[in-house]
Amino acid sequence: MDVPTAGPSQCVLGVTLPVPEPWAARIRLVRSDAGDPLALAVPPHITLLPPTLIELDALGAAVAHVRAIAGRTAPFVVELRGAETFRPVSAVAYLALTRGAEDCAALEGALRAADGPLAVPVRFPFHPHVTLAHDVEDEALEAARAGAAHMEARFVVDRIHLHRLAPDATWARLDAPPLRGPVGAAPRAL
Repeated sequence: MDVPTAGPSQCVLGVTLPVPEPWAARIRLVRSDAGDPLALAVPPHITLLPPTLIELDALGAAVAHVRAIAGRTAPFVVELRGAETFRPVSAVAYLALTRGAEDCAALEGALRAADGPLAVPVRFPFHPHVTLAHDVEDEALEAARAGAAHMEARFVVDRIHLHRLAPDATWARLDAPPLRGPVGAAPRAL
């Protein structure tokens, strides 16, 4: 994962949807068995905004932006089923979303709205997924894919996690606003 380096007047943020237990533990085990060095350091999640560099003076606006989008978005169901890889483009094995991908895409679009504080270019087109292994050898990617081939999960997404990269290179949760929109409310840009 490419993580930008923050200067003295900057910080790095990320926005995710957490995968709850018991599925998180199962995913961590698959990731650990594949030899992924981040297996225990990074909780299983769906990335909405990858590590993103922003100016510190925009931090308050970014937090308010994430909270506002959460407040307008209804909770939704995610189903995970089927392990795949992004090879040859990227050395990542992942669990696919068979339900909830459109909701995730709408959230990602609202977060990165052109007039918002998180409107930054991204390296890859958005493809919601849960990472099983990242930047490991092909054999380990295949082992992770095979280890999760029959894994299925279904859970309700009811909050967004906003993280900030700490000086020690760990991610600290900055906020976790609940999704509070009326049933069927899709996220939208401000």
